[in-house]
Amino acid sequence: MQQNKVRKAVIPAAGFGTRLFPATKVVKKELFPIIDKDGRAKPVILAIVEEAMSAGIEEVGIVVQPGDKEIFADFFKSPPKKELFNKLSPQNQEYSKYLQELGSRITILTQEEQEGYGHAVFCAKEWVKNEPFLLMLGDHVYSSDIEKSCASQVIDVYEQVNQSVLGLTVMPAEILHQAGCVTGIWQSFNSLLSLTQVYEKPSIEYARQYLHTEGMKDDEFLCMFGLYVLTPKIFDFLAEHIHQNFRERGEFQLTSCLDRLREEDGMTGYLVKGKCFDTGLPDTYRQTMIDFRI
Repeated sequence: MQQNKVRKAVIPAAGFGTRLFPATKVVKKELFPIIDKDGRAKPVILAIVEEAMSAGIEEVGIVVQPGDKEIFADFFKSPPKKELFNKLSPQNQEYSKYLQELGSRITILTQEEQEGYGHAVFCAKEWVKNEPFLLMLGDHVYSSDIEKSCASQVIDVYEQVNQSVLGLTVMPAEILHQAGCVTGIWQSFNSLLSLTQVYEKPSIEYARQYLHTEGMKDDEFLCMFGLYVLTPKIFDFLAEHIHQNFRERGEFQLTSCLDRLREEDGMTGYLVKGKCFDTGLPDTYRQTMIDFRI
């Protein structure tokens, strides 16, 4: 097996969903429903898993809080009770069987303490082993502008360049404080670039001074799309931060480790041809319900 084949995807889904409180007291944010293009109601996590499978991923690891393991396992691995199954339409009975098949390729991993996004990724280390992997956010869904899915686009770039790849999107300056931001040198304008810096939630002043990318409008920046293909070396940097108790904003973060991986091995940015929908905020969740269906 060639080393650059991406077989596994990791989806951290262990957050508290504080921005969607109080709904998240009763429903995990990753289980909030959305309506897909076929008019089927499905939880966000299922749309993300299907995105991974569309890109040829063979196995998915979902990182959850210990108390939530049963909910996720039940959804992906337990068939509906016979009386409910019999009430389903023939199409939904087929879909239920398909869910079981999907479930056989899913491993539920746990994050014992909620110590940040980087820590959640680190919890997948033993499962990922020494392979490159697709990393996806647990509350983002994706819609491609071309035939190839967003995840497929990012994986294809990885298989060309054989180094870690960050999916990117263009954001206006006023929302940079919510995003991971990058800059670099275009290898192919508006498509691929060699990254020279990866920086979490910059101020507008910092971004204007250090993160502007040639050829872009003055107040537009390249930010993370929510899809990454990473080499297993990322776990070395995460382990170092955890052992040294190096925290940012009180938690173990991923972005500073991404920048170290970039320094050591190089990293490619790819401007994804598609849209990313953040379901983790009330207003953007509402917008996802409207736009993801189209």
